[in-house]
Amino acid sequence: MTLIGFSTGAVALGDFERALGLLGETSMTAVELSALRLSELPTLVRALPRLDLQKFQYVSVHAPSRFSRDEEDGVVELLQSVPVGFPIVVHPDTIHDSQKWRQFGSQLSIENMDRRKYVGRTAEEMSHWFDLLPEARLCLDLAHVHQFDRTMTEAYRFLKKFKEKIRQLHVSELDSTGHHYPLSFGSIRAFREISSMISPDVAIILESLSPMSWANKDAQIAWIEQEVHRAFAALGRTHEEASSPDSPSQNPLLHQASTA
Repeated sequence: MTLIGFSTGAVALGDFERALGLLGETSMTAVELSALRLSELPTLVRALPRLDLQKFQYVSVHAPSRFSRDEEDGVVELLQSVPVGFPIVVHPDTIHDSQKWRQFGSQLSIENMDRRKYVGRTAEEMSHWFDLLPEARLCLDLAHVHQFDRTMTEAYRFLKKFKEKIRQLHVSELDSTGHHYPLSFGSIRAFREISSMISPDVAIILESLSPMSWANKDAQIAWIEQEVHRAFAALGRTHEEASSPDSPSQNPLLHQASTA
């Protein structure tokens, strides 16, 4: 069974409990608990013991995407409360002192960056972080690497060099300013070019921001399922379940959102 699901931040920005409520009624088998803002991390960590996550076969936690060297100790201390079985995704530019992160070993997954950043954009740049943290794994963000290199040559280099380190994928569309959106035909076609190199055991986490947050629950769930089918198409998984990437939705609310 494919491990596939969403980041809670994409489904309900800043409200992981609401996102889990929606995802619990879908076919998702994986989830990433997002604390992208530093202020969200304490709330998430405190809630972990009581969250009902039994539905999901794969659960990861995304650490804050921005914090200072002075705030690093507090972040590391909070992340120590994350269950060992939950991978922790971290951006390389937030690792100020690599020694403080060694304790997480292979639980740590370092994410490649988009072209706005100055580190972790290429396989060569990522090698530096794995030299510092050799047990860490890789969260390969396909939208980031596609934005950095539209030919997907850099994605090929990541997969050739770090295939055995990849623990999970981030999948979405990314604009020039770094905002995540639902998959487009262009990104689906690009991801297909390297999909055969990705192990079927790697968990897939979608970061496509839902355009249906204003709609009723059924419409939001329908969009989640549709976006997953598009991800299947992009990654060459279970083609018979994948919707045509450019076919209109049968749900009028989804069609309205896609043409807005």
